[in-house]
Amino acid sequence: MADQQEEEDLRMALRMSMQNSPPEPKRSKPRDTAILPATTTPEESRQLQRELMAAAAEKRMLAAAKSAPPSSSQSKNERSGDFEMKEAEKKAKEVNLGNELSDKEAHQLFAMVFGTGVSKDILAQWSNQGIRFSPDPETSMGLVQHEGGPCGVLATIQAFVLKHLLFFPDELGKVVANMPQNLNSRRSKSQYVASNNFSAFTEDAKARALVKSMSEMLFLCGNNKRAVIATLSVISNGIEGSEGSSKDVIIAQALEGLSIESASDLQKVLRVDRYTSPTSAFKRLEAMIPIFQSRMGALLFLISALLSRGLDCVQADRDDPSQPLVTAPFGHASQEIVNLLLCGQAVPNVFDGRMDLGGGMFLKGISTSVEVGFLTLLESLNFCKVGQNLKCPRWPIWVVGSESHYTVLFALDTAVQDENELEERESQIRKAFDAQDQSGGGGFISVEAFHQVLRETSIRLPSEKLDSLCNSGFIVWSEFWQVILDLDKNLGGLKDSTGQMGRKIFDLYHFNGIAKSDLNGSQATAEGETPVQRPRLTKLRVSVPPRWTPEEFMADAAVAPGNAGSESSQKDAEVAKPEQPPQHAPLADCIRTRWPRAVCNWIGDPPSIV
Repeated sequence: MADQQEEEDLRMALRMSMQNSPPEPKRSKPRDTAILPATTTPEESRQLQRELMAAAAEKRMLAAAKSAPPSSSQSKNERSGDFEMKEAEKKAKEVNLGNELSDKEAHQLFAMVFGTGVSKDILAQWSNQGIRFSPDPETSMGLVQHEGGPCGVLATIQAFVLKHLLFFPDELGKVVANMPQNLNSRRSKSQYVASNNFSAFTEDAKARALVKSMSEMLFLCGNNKRAVIATLSVISNGIEGSEGSSKDVIIAQALEGLSIESASDLQKVLRVDRYTSPTSAFKRLEAMIPIFQSRMGALLFLISALLSRGLDCVQADRDDPSQPLVTAPFGHASQEIVNLLLCGQAVPNVFDGRMDLGGGMFLKGISTSVEVGFLTLLESLNFCKVGQNLKCPRWPIWVVGSESHYTVLFALDTAVQDENELEERESQIRKAFDAQDQSGGGGFISVEAFHQVLRETSIRLPSEKLDSLCNSGFIVWSEFWQVILDLDKNLGGLKDSTGQMGRKIFDLYHFNGIAKSDLNGSQATAEGETPVQRPRLTKLRVSVPPRWTPEEFMADAAVAPGNAGSESSQKDAEVAKPEQPPQHAPLADCIRTRWPRAVCNWIGDPPSIV
């Protein structure tokens, strides 16, 4: 009787799924028993009916979905994309594992990052760098680097971590429920000074700052709409539910012997989760932090950022997509990687906007303002020009690039970004000049473009000065600037009879995350002093003199005693004289690209940007 009842139920369900009209009442004797072959056994009949029922039900569901009226506010593609995204998130939550990349995606990703002829040494560098805070008390707020290569990723994460630790300490304990509105948050324009007690940050506060920073950066790459989190199949399912050091043990055991040397290796172990909810992404990152702390962490975060942006979008951002993002022969992060993490686009240049080369060709730079900025030694060597978007970020924090390494420079006082009258005028003129500069940062423009600059900035040059600047057929910034400095303010220039405008004194801090020998922190042993291997944090005193060139204010200080009859000259020289003799290091050259004429002093070893 039970078998007969089950057969009737199955047949009724089958009829219900195949008809468009309401089902008929259940009959005492089925009418359509002939649909099954007479030679089948009862068990085979039930199996066949189940399959038919499932197929018919699926057919009916598809037909119902097609007949549903479209939403007035969403296109079909948008609804489909949202549905797929939600299903992917739901699936990831249910099984706690991400989705595999397709073979095509894995090969595209691997070739984009490493190219086709990558060495095992470079792959090892990027497979052995975790995202971990320094155990050294003096630099405990900083991420420590043990391998060369991934410093571009670590330094950029470090810059965002400092933003949250220094300027949003009260929000570190809050649940990130409204992150999209806070991504570009800015405090009031009033001055804010952060604490310099870096060792006071708790482990929980640092972990929260790290998770917030990673989530913010991934959503920035995803146009504030999505974030992709890449993890490893060998460990992503095993660490949840375990606690403390046991997680590190599980991860270390799972990664033992694991190497990624090809796209196939990447495809086998990589798993990705896609999120549209910042809260969900934050919680996932928080749970997966032990994986990002593991030796694969820096590489996984880079992959997460690239996938959040979208591989096709990354290639479209670049000027030369044929080159790998990790540069040969030393495996350094390219400027495209750093720019992706800073502004959400993998553009290769650091100037503002884009440069028209003619014939429909453009070079792409930074198109928007940024939370944390960028300075480079290469600008002081006249190899490039960093635009105002990167030089003047929302927060006084900058990634610093050299020929081979990335470090971080930051201030605790937001007032270091404030401009006085002369600096505002300088910025205005420089911006107008750079907008006409098509030399790729060479610092010169055509005569026609020069006249446009004069009109935009209301500068009225005497005819002899104008002819002198234009007689070569192009105008060099340094020559033009010297003319502006000697031009009276009523003619649009910057001549300041008092010499006092423009003076600034402030502190900057420089963090180099790579573990190096620190002579200042030597430890005494039986065999003598042994330098400590740790990251470096250096405090710099920066003085921007009121005169417009170091030679000018030093010359004033030298001749001042001979001008005993001029009280004002003596007073000017006294104010202009630096507090201490200036010290030099490549970092000081980087600082002068942001604050011209600045001189720096520090205690102990010189700050290192390599």
